[in-house]
Amino acid sequence: MGKIKIYMLTILISLIFGSAFAAAPKTAAEHGLMQGFPPALDKRVTLENWQDPPYNRWGFQHVRELIPTARVSRGRGEVRPFERNPQHLDDISFAGADGETMTIARMLENTYTDGIIVLHKGRIVTEQYFNGMQPDTSHLWMSCTKSLTSAVFGIMVDRGLVDVAAKVSNYLPEIAGSTYADATVQQLLDMEIGVHFSEDYEDPNSDIWTTDYIAGWRSNSGAEMPESMYEFLPTLKKEGEHGEVFHYVSSNTDVLGWILERVTKTGLSELISQEIWTKLGVEQDGYITVDKGRFAIASGGFNGTLRDMARFGQMILQNGLFNGEQIVPAAWIKDVLTNGNREAFARSEYAGVFPNPSYRNQFWVAAPGHPVIQALGIHGQSIYINPEAQLVVTKFSTQPQAVDILMFQDAFLGAEALAEALSKP
Repeated sequence: MGKIKIYMLTILISLIFGSAFAAAPKTAAEHGLMQGFPPALDKRVTLENWQDPPYNRWGFQHVRELIPTARVSRGRGEVRPFERNPQHLDDISFAGADGETMTIARMLENTYTDGIIVLHKGRIVTEQYFNGMQPDTSHLWMSCTKSLTSAVFGIMVDRGLVDVAAKVSNYLPEIAGSTYADATVQQLLDMEIGVHFSEDYEDPNSDIWTTDYIAGWRSNSGAEMPESMYEFLPTLKKEGEHGEVFHYVSSNTDVLGWILERVTKTGLSELISQEIWTKLGVEQDGYITVDKGRFAIASGGFNGTLRDMARFGQMILQNGLFNGEQIVPAAWIKDVLTNGNREAFARSEYAGVFPNPSYRNQFWVAAPGHPVIQALGIHGQSIYINPEAQLVVTKFSTQPQAVDILMFQDAFLGAEALAEALSKP
């Protein structure tokens, strides 16, 4: 059974037995995770269990204690503070994905939220933390990292270091025998690669689990496999044609990260620091997980604070302009909004998850009458960017399932309700 069908079955079960799951999720502390000296054996968060519930409730805020990482320096610049316009938004109600009315507060609880910031017109209107998280706590971005990688990529395209119409093999001759050999960089950016790859997060035999082993995100059971993503990516084989169907494959983004390193002769952690992190006026250093070859996991390994994620989202909303500087080319963000291939998305297994969606340059775009840009990561990480409403919503979560369509849709619908409420005179 495909993963989307499994999640739709989960939705059906939740609709039938919803009241049975109404209790508020326990925090990491309430689960007793990593409490005491030493912690009880069954309460320890390890490389084997940190992505699984309930251990992820602790693990996503403590990645550096589990996996090797590279620092993404904020530099020595001044922090760019947010202005504030506090508002009580918890009672705003909306129709959830199942048709039932819920409030923002209930949505945050139901979706295992660790933190949320809502920016309206660049000001913080609400900032809330749960599950022991604090303003200075770093949290795993998961696949929101893909959109951060995209921002760096857009800069290099603008500088003429990468041609999106060129073949990937022009930049990485090592992949000549893989599916990427005859793919264009733009097809890579848009997840339109015909590749034999299973991104089934529930299947231990899937390709995404293999990448977790290689990336150092899971303990290798002893099976022989490549030491680094540098050796793994050239082994991926072709299945289908490029450019026809949106096929979400995290390894595509890791190839993008490799291209960035090759054309700049600089590691991805340093690139993110130089081109983005030192220019946003962030409060904290970020960090990104690396494998044994020091390959930075561009597909999902970035960690940072919620406020600093909000700064990144606000920069995208402002067409790349932030803190008095054009950080990302405005043309790159315009391309995200206007040039997505909705037909390719409609042929994918993700069709119907969001209204009239597309995927462009490592961003999701929903267009329910007004284009909304999103960065999304499994277990509920998200950046919602609504240019028309001048709204940015950043959210960290530790949802039990990697992909829970109902929870993703409820978070999206909640952000839409916030946009409508805050846009009223």
